[in-house]
Amino acid sequence: MKTVMITGCSSGFGLESARHFLAQGWSVVATMRKPDSSLLPTSDRLRIIQLDIANADSRARAVKEAGHLDALVNNAGVGFLSAFEGTSEETVRRIFETNTFGTFEMVRAVLPQMRAKRAGIIVNVSSSVTLKPLPLLPVYTASKAALNAFTECLALELAPLGIQARLVLPGQAPSTRFGANAMAQMAGAEAPPEDYVPFIEETMIGFREQIKQEPTKSEDVVKAIWRAVTDPSCPMTQAAGSDAEALFTA
Repeated sequence: MKTVMITGCSSGFGLESARHFLAQGWSVVATMRKPDSSLLPTSDRLRIIQLDIANADSRARAVKEAGHLDALVNNAGVGFLSAFEGTSEETVRRIFETNTFGTFEMVRAVLPQMRAKRAGIIVNVSSSVTLKPLPLLPVYTASKAALNAFTECLALELAPLGIQARLVLPGQAPSTRFGANAMAQMAGAEAPPEDYVPFIEETMIGFREQIKQEPTKSEDVVKAIWRAVTDPSCPMTQAAGSDAEALFTA
């Protein structure tokens, strides 16, 4: 029986991916910052482990507890919207600690066991915002663009060892809590300089109109993650969702 570890399983893509892998007969290690066993069906093939991806001790403990892994899906991440000048250095570092550095270190933590058996798959869930410049997203986009470049280079290093690294680029998925969480972080962050306010208000109206169209559904992303893990012929990078696919092929 194969085992996958999926980060960020308390909601959205991570939660739905955990459900899917369980339904397909896999053993699943689902990680959450605040474990909640009620979110997933009871199964002897499921383990729920506490993990704060931005914390070194938490990462080490979670990977040790997970044990043997055939695949790692790095899905945990945090969203953020704001003008750069209105984003503190502390906030920038917090976004990168989760979206970028935390993901890097999860990869580092599982590589020894994958090297030992000359097999393994690492899937990093990034974002389609990296395919097109968008306002109010310089920090978030930078954190995910770094993840893209990292994964593309990493894939070249790992291929001779029998390990695959792949990317999934989801589009906007308003049915998940990701966007709401990003808005909440923006509301709790420092205010941008007044000069930016008219532009921010206009931009947010456009974002809300786009979200109403629900261009990406959770099942689109789950399908891409499943293919990345299970299909040997899968391309290294996949867009997930109609809006992401449109940007990817433009």
